[in-house]
Amino acid sequence: MRHILALCFLLCTLLLRESYAASSLRQKKLHEFQAKLQNNNITPSGPPSTPPSIPKKDGRVFYPIGYGADPTGVGESSDAILQAVSDAFNVESELEMVAGVKDLGGVILDLQGGNYKISKPIRFPASPAANLLVRGGTLRASETFPGDRHLIELWSPNSQKLQKSDSAEPIIFTHMKLQNVGIYYEDITFRDVLFDSSYRGGGIFVVDSARIRINNCFFLHFTTEGILVQKGHETFISNCFLGQHSTVGGDKGEKDFSGTAIDLSSNDNAITDVAIFSAAIGVLLRGQANIVTGVHCYNKATYWGGIGILVKLGSSLTRIDNCYLDFTAIVLEDPTQVHVSNGLFLGDANVVLKSINGRISGLNIIDNMFHGNPKNMFPVIKLDGEFKNIDQVVVDQNNVYGMSLKSTTGKLSVAGNGTKWVADFSLILVFPNQISHFEYSLYIQGRVVGGFVAHAVTNVSNNVVVVESDKAINGVVSVAVDQ
Repeated sequence: MRHILALCFLLCTLLLRESYAASSLRQKKLHEFQAKLQNNNITPSGPPSTPPSIPKKDGRVFYPIGYGADPTGVGESSDAILQAVSDAFNVESELEMVAGVKDLGGVILDLQGGNYKISKPIRFPASPAANLLVRGGTLRASETFPGDRHLIELWSPNSQKLQKSDSAEPIIFTHMKLQNVGIYYEDITFRDVLFDSSYRGGGIFVVDSARIRINNCFFLHFTTEGILVQKGHETFISNCFLGQHSTVGGDKGEKDFSGTAIDLSSNDNAITDVAIFSAAIGVLLRGQANIVTGVHCYNKATYWGGIGILVKLGSSLTRIDNCYLDFTAIVLEDPTQVHVSNGLFLGDANVVLKSINGRISGLNIIDNMFHGNPKNMFPVIKLDGEFKNIDQVVVDQNNVYGMSLKSTTGKLSVAGNGTKWVADFSLILVFPNQISHFEYSLYIQGRVVGGFVAHAVTNVSNNVVVVESDKAINGVVSVAVDQ
């Protein structure tokens, strides 16, 4: 009997060990599975956990989601974002930047990667303020967003906004005046934000502000302007993409593209490393001392009436450097101290000089590449109207393929056996009937019978230089001219 009990005890012990081992193995497998789920960001089935509440702020970082903004884009978020902006502007500070403009100390409005639907503009408070960052998210206009407004607006009730009827006039202010009056916002930065206007209005509107930065942003579906700046100075726009329609070129609806990607009715601004892929006008400049560099415009082909960069009358001291005009032109109205250099003009893109008052002064178009269709042979420089007052214009050192080279300088050699040599520069020079200086040399081939040959320039008109001699000779006349 004792043997039977001992055997039963041994069997029970073995069974318990096997059960324990199996249970341990199951637990190990379960832990491994849960670890894999966590590593792959997969949540096991079961009752959902309650999401942690999001605070309105953490230090000086403000979160619109904490105010009730819907990051999924389903609900309306205008009021929540406006309240977050208002609270950010009310941060206590005794410091100032520009006189009368409160230094907020680096306050951040963090959109936390949300996609926010808004039905009215996010207009910054009227109280002058500076040193604020808006970052990391998407603002989309709802179907009720007003079509004549912008998603974000920086303008004070004390600012006088320019009306559309006034916008064609040049914005000319002295730098001293700009420094001393009318600056209400300074050092406001927008970074890593997508502005989707949903074909209702524009993206950003900035008035009477200084040192505004728009960096790494994307602007879509605007009908007015992607970015509009009026007065103030030193708005820096960099590493941005702008387009009315989401396209990579060759769009079937290109002829209907409208709106302006960037409109600067202001002085001392910079546009750097920007691509504009759909709009009637890529960049519109109405102020002084602006620089555009590294900009790729394929917004709307000239064939369809598009303009890559438009420099309006009075926009002097403008520099356009290292830009890529892709099937679309630069248009300069009565340019005064304008510099265009190191650009690539592709697909018959060129520079159009448009006469308003017939005056042009201090224009440099140098060191550019032009590439077009040899079947068309469009001129690299096109005159739109007549210029009667021309001063200090240099168009030179450009290279061309498949287009007609135009320059303000020219060199020709004409060989002939006789008494007259005609050097015709009409196909080369930019301006008609405009030769300011010329020089020539005569190389006589072979012996001359009868002694010394007298020769001179006898006519300079219609961009043609005529050289004549008193004896018939076999010679080569080389002529150099400039306008």
